Amino acid sequence: MKQMRIFTTLLVILLFAVPNFAQQSKTKPTPPPAKVTPETTTAKPKTAKPKLPTVEQEKSGVGPTVKAKTSALKEVPESMGEAEVLDADAYQSHAIDTLTAPTIIGFGSCNKVDRPQTMWNDVAANNPNLWIWLGDIIYADTTDMKALAAMYKRLKTNPSYKKLRAKAQIVGVYDDHDFGVNDCGKDYPMKKPAKKCLMDFLDVPMNSPLRKREGAYQSYTFGKGVQRIKIIVLDTRYFRDNLTPDPANPHRSIPNTTGDLLGEVQWKWLEKELKNNTANLTLLCTSIQVLSDQHHLEKWGNFPNCRKRLLSLIANTKPKNLMILSGDRHMAEISKMELQGLNYPLYDFTSSGMTHIRSGTSEDNKLRVGDLVIKKNFGLLKIRWEGERPIVAMQVRGQMNELYQEIVVKY
Repeated sequence: MKQMRIFTTLLVILLFAVPNFAQQSKTKPTPPPAKVTPETTTAKPKTAKPKLPTVEQEKSGVGPTVKAKTSALKEVPESMGEAEVLDADAYQSHAIDTLTAPTIIGFGSCNKVDRPQTMWNDVAANNPNLWIWLGDIIYADTTDMKALAAMYKRLKTNPSYKKLRAKAQIVGVYDDHDFGVNDCGKDYPMKKPAKKCLMDFLDVPMNSPLRKREGAYQSYTFGKGVQRIKIIVLDTRYFRDNLTPDPANPHRSIPNTTGDLLGEVQWKWLEKELKNNTANLTLLCTSIQVLSDQHHLEKWGNFPNCRKRLLSLIANTKPKNLMILSGDRHMAEISKMELQGLNYPLYDFTSSGMTHIRSGTSEDNKLRVGDLVIKKNFGLLKIRWEGERPIVAMQVRGQMNELYQEIVVKY
């Protein structure tokens, strides 16, 4: 009897123990809670930043020059591409007032911000209503966007430049040394933030259509009635195909017969701007020369089909009294062409080298009128009207506001 009780008790224990053991074998044990530290509660997982390229300097001379091929670019600092927090010195939204046509327009290019800024008092002494930048505004030559923005701010807060800003409205465009790297074009990986830095420097309003589209091309029509002036600023960097290096001299280029300078969207925009033009004076602004075509440096002639297309577009649309303004060359000159289809001569007024100039004292240009000016300089247009006909004095000026050259065009 006693043995029966013991057997029954063991049987009951086994009946309860087996299911519980089976349940425990299927359930994973819950690990103890991890010890939480301030770092684990606030830190975000790090994501690897893409290795974007920088540039390689390739030659000596006036200003640093570098290879524009993206394959030659190296890794850059982690700060690259990050937006700078803008303060009142770096950016103040300002829409261009086009109600009144300017009578004095200044323009220039190739201004190294790390060199003495000695020209601005002379520019301001002419009381310009408008200043047009034609590129190489600061010579940043960097893919670090914080450094680019800081260099723009350095110029913008220069006391002498601020005197000009107090007198004149300012528009313009970059060229390669403030777009990014020497001779670069559409493949430059930082072109979007580089454009943003330019827009901030020019105080372009945040809601402007100019900020929203690709590229920095822009136009303005100033004034009323028959004395309107249209300013068209082209972007010859953002969409430009690669240059074709000269096999005999890698620092020079030979014509790229299939490449493009403006990109089809900008070409269509330009055609529309010229066709729908109501101004009696048009200034077509481009960072590189259009007419001068005998040198081997950057120019529209490096893309001969584009140069031909531009001249044909001007001839076919027949804007009233169009003049070209250009920069880049570290010297000043005025070129003139009798373009079939226009009833007036086409001028290309080049002003370049506000802080430095080129070497050499001569250069072939069969279209040049007047002198080749190899001195630090800025360009000035003084405009008056006889009814609807503009009279434009093209002046090359320099240190102490000295007048180096003047050619007057009566349209």
